[in-house]
Amino acid sequence: MRVPIPNPRHILKAFAGLMALSLLLTGCSSMKPEDFENKEPRLVLEEYFLGETRAWGIFEDRFGNLRREFTVDVEGSWDGDTLVLDERFHYADGEKDRRVWRLEKIDDHRWEGTADDVQGTGVAEVYGNALNLRYTLALEIGGRIWNVDFDDWMFLMDDGVIINRARVSKLGIELGQATIFFKKPDDSEGLEESRRKAAE
Repeated sequence: MRVPIPNPRHILKAFAGLMALSLLLTGCSSMKPEDFENKEPRLVLEEYFLGETRAWGIFEDRFGNLRREFTVDVEGSWDGDTLVLDERFHYADGEKDRRVWRLEKIDDHRWEGTADDVQGTGVAEVYGNALNLRYTLALEIGGRIWNVDFDDWMFLMDDGVIINRARVSKLGIELGQATIFFKKPDDSEGLEESRRKAAE
C-alpha cells in the first residue's frame, strides 16, 4: 500500500534545488476519488490484498531521473475490521526495508491507516476501481527528521493488475514520483481465493 522510501540523499538534494522554484510548483491536482465511482473492475481492498501479492516498481526524481528499482512482497490479513499489510521491499542496490500498515475500514469508501514511521494517520478513499491514500512519512536525513508527504493513487485494471502512482512532496514542492505494479500470484485463482477468504 505504500511507496518505497526514496534515498534520503536524493530527497535532500532535490528539495534544496527546488526551493527556488516553489512558486511554479504549488499547483495541485483536481482529481478526486469520487470521479471513479462508476469505474470497473471495483477495487475491494480487503479482498484484493488478502494473502500474497507481488509488486515491481521504480522511483524517479522531480526531473525524471531513475533513482531506485525494487520489488515488494506483501502479505495481507483481514479480521473483519482491520486490514494488515506486511510489506517487504527488496531494492536493486541490495537494501531491504519493511513496513506494516494497519488499515481500519471506516465505511464503504473511507479507511484510516497507521504504520511505525507514518506521522499521525493516513487517510484513504476508495471509489470504483480507484484508491487515494494520503499520509506523511518521517524520513531521517542528515541526522534530522523530515516529514515528507505522499499522495498515493491506485487503479485496479483488468486481469487483476493494480497500477500505483505516488507523488512525493515537501511543503508543496514535488520531489519525485513512484510507479508500482501489483499482481496476485497465479492471478485469477489467487484473486478468487482472496475473495472467498474475505467473505468467510
